[in-house]
Amino acid sequence: MSENLSGLDTFPKLLLHHARVRGGLPAMREKHLGIWQTWTWRQFADEARALACGLAGAGFKRGDHLAIVGDNRPRLYAAMCAAQCLGGIPVPMYQDAAAAEMAFPVENAGIAYAVAEDQEQVDKLLEILPCCPALKHIYYDNARGMRHYTQPQLAAYDKLIEEGRASLRHALAFLESEIAKGSGSDTAAMFFTSGTTGNPKGVVLTHHALIDRAIAAAEMEGLGDHDVVLAYLPPAWIGQNIFSYAQPLVTGYCICCPESAETVMTDMREIGPTYYFAPPRVLEALLTQVSIRIEDLWWGGRRSYDFFMEVANRAGGPLLDGKPVSFTDRLQYFLGELFVYGPLRNVLGMSRVRVAYTAGEAIGPDLFRFYRSIGINLKQLYGSTETSVFVCIQPNGQVKADTVGPAVKGVELKFTPQRELLIRSPGLFKEYYKNPQATIEAKDAEGWFHTGDAGYVGEDGHLRIIDRVKDVGKLADSTLFAPKYLENKLKFFPYVNEAVMFGDGRDRVCAFVNIDAEAVGNWAEKKNLSYSGYTDLAARDEVYALVRECIEKVNADLALEPELANSQIHRFLILHKLLDADDGELTRTRKVRRGAIGEKYCELVDALYDGRESVHIEAEVKYEDGRTGTLSADLKVRDVKTYSAAQVKKAA
Repeated sequence: MSENLSGLDTFPKLLLHHARVRGGLPAMREKHLGIWQTWTWRQFADEARALACGLAGAGFKRGDHLAIVGDNRPRLYAAMCAAQCLGGIPVPMYQDAAAAEMAFPVENAGIAYAVAEDQEQVDKLLEILPCCPALKHIYYDNARGMRHYTQPQLAAYDKLIEEGRASLRHALAFLESEIAKGSGSDTAAMFFTSGTTGNPKGVVLTHHALIDRAIAAAEMEGLGDHDVVLAYLPPAWIGQNIFSYAQPLVTGYCICCPESAETVMTDMREIGPTYYFAPPRVLEALLTQVSIRIEDLWWGGRRSYDFFMEVANRAGGPLLDGKPVSFTDRLQYFLGELFVYGPLRNVLGMSRVRVAYTAGEAIGPDLFRFYRSIGINLKQLYGSTETSVFVCIQPNGQVKADTVGPAVKGVELKFTPQRELLIRSPGLFKEYYKNPQATIEAKDAEGWFHTGDAGYVGEDGHLRIIDRVKDVGKLADSTLFAPKYLENKLKFFPYVNEAVMFGDGRDRVCAFVNIDAEAVGNWAEKKNLSYSGYTDLAARDEVYALVRECIEKVNADLALEPELANSQIHRFLILHKLLDADDGELTRTRKVRRGAIGEKYCELVDALYDGRESVHIEAEVKYEDGRTGTLSADLKVRDVKTYSAAQVKKAA
């Protein structure tokens, strides 16, 4: 990135710059009815300005908040920029959140204006009106199903933009004045945290914080208007927002919005992104799909795949990092590229990926190595909403499975005696909205942000994150207990969808497991095992044996890690249902609420530790239509073999 952006200290100023400099180049693409529609930078700027005039005509003014609810859509991103043109503050919200979850952010931020994608999101906003009386204006993009809605708060996006275009000519000077008033110290957006332990907090980020970090990462990776990115994760998540809003407005690259969640893989293959971001759960799901396809191959195909993957494990990473590799491995890898790795990258939609990041939570080292071994330049980065994402990034040639890289330019790191990581960075948040106590607790007087993550910087200058400080514990014998690390090792296996570890203060580690219904279902079909649904499949003895085998492989790996050898898993059960955000078991970013799960299923935890071989459970579940019901099942509890380091070395 070599473009001079001096003086362009807000996102609206950056947008107008791109409209002047690269007005005819694509800014966004959206797939609609199977066809990709392109918005140029000039069209995107025109849409945002007209929309800003429409909002101003409706009374929206500097300092007001605008809720944005929906999937990645060009119009919703235009609404974000339109609010910023007027000095307003966009508040992206999770589109899969239940109405009750939306109530707190809307009420807390005093939101009076909202732009919703479709009828589903409108229904949620209408449902919370009794407890959010300030919400007076709801604009909907997709009019399907809205014909008979007569609420006075509702208006079509098309009508708003039409009114804005009509007033733009005589309001142009006013709009340019409002944009010029903006400065880097102004609030650019507010993102609500996932609320793992209580009500979510509104993280207030300035234009300067987001732009500075976006520039730092773009310069490091050489990003420019030649790059293409797929926007497929929730725009309310800071990770997606910085890749699909902040960075494109800094670099000028093109964002592509898939038609739906179901078409993401197909759409990705069609657009061929060059810059890619995925949290570990997405990479796990992709690997599961690959594993299922490999299982369907004839025996010769599977043997060929296994052979070339062994070559990839030896040579793929070193070749990607420019390190020496033997002639034989180089030749075999070349053949693997023709027959396995290249086609595999194409299936994943990653044939053109030049830089790929994973973040959001720790990734299992085996999963990480798999992607790099097949030639995908996957790197780990570390950051959070409060730090505008970019804190540490692994540079090319310095990629390691157990680190998140050194600090990005401008970032300072230090640690407390308890190993908690503290960060000082130009990208730090301004405050938690209307929560001064939480702000003081998180950001001290010297400007250090207390992350709550435990870690250390090694001799190589790379940061290593162990777990959350509050989650890192000890077994009764003082062995280090890092539940997330153990969970990630188990989730590498395609048959495991989710895992929850218990052991702090206890004599051993035990686990809850969610099986992957697709992968295990495919396996069961090959074994001619019949089942009626997830609960029935999860209860089969054959499935328990399959999961036990996976856990025992994890235990064998742990036996060779001195600090964690005593953290091997001794007992497990397979849950009768998938963990769900709607049931309070996961956050909206799919992170495990370990404490809530332990409390909700305390009877199951007790059964793991008191020697029982089965336990009855009755739990309340929430269906997609809002109804609740009770699900009961008899769960089996099984023991797992543990190993000594000597046993593992002897077997090898």
